[in-house]
Amino acid sequence: NRQRQTHLPMRKTPSNNRWPNRSQLESFYGRPGTGHTMLELPFPMRIAWNKRQTINRVTVHSKCADSLDRILKEILQVYGYDEIKRLGIDLFGGIYNNRNIRGGSVPSVHAYAASIDLDPERNQLRWGSDRAVFAKPVYSKMIDAFEREGWGSLGRERGYDFMHFQASTI
Repeated sequence: NRQRQTHLPMRKTPSNNRWPNRSQLESFYGRPGTGHTMLELPFPMRIAWNKRQTINRVTVHSKCADSLDRILKEILQVYGYDEIKRLGIDLFGGIYNNRNIRGGSVPSVHAYAASIDLDPERNQLRWGSDRAVFAKPVYSKMIDAFEREGWGSLGRERGYDFMHFQASTI
């Protein structure tokens, strides 16, 4: 039932970042749960499951922290905080979670703190572009910001899991 086509244009600008593929995650990032740092966010983010609670920093892998910082600063510059909040881009669904991929036996990119989920309620894992809000054209500049830094977008590249962006190839 997934709709594979999106309303979003494909990547426009190649990234200088060289993120690992699935088989290189541990050799690049180290063992899951290691190499983390705290990143001060350029705008407050609301916890997706408790929107009254906000955070100002997140745990992320040190190798992709500067890249995520640039992405979020670009998103802030492009949209402004009021629009970020109106669009739900500030709804934080998580970065670090030492777990395996859904239904699998290998660590998730989240286990390396090298991926972020945004607005998970309105961009659910199995939703295609017919339902996910991040498939709408107004979000294309946000996804472009991730892709300019080389972060993979499952939504744009595979047509599902629009909430998920990772410092790894898809």
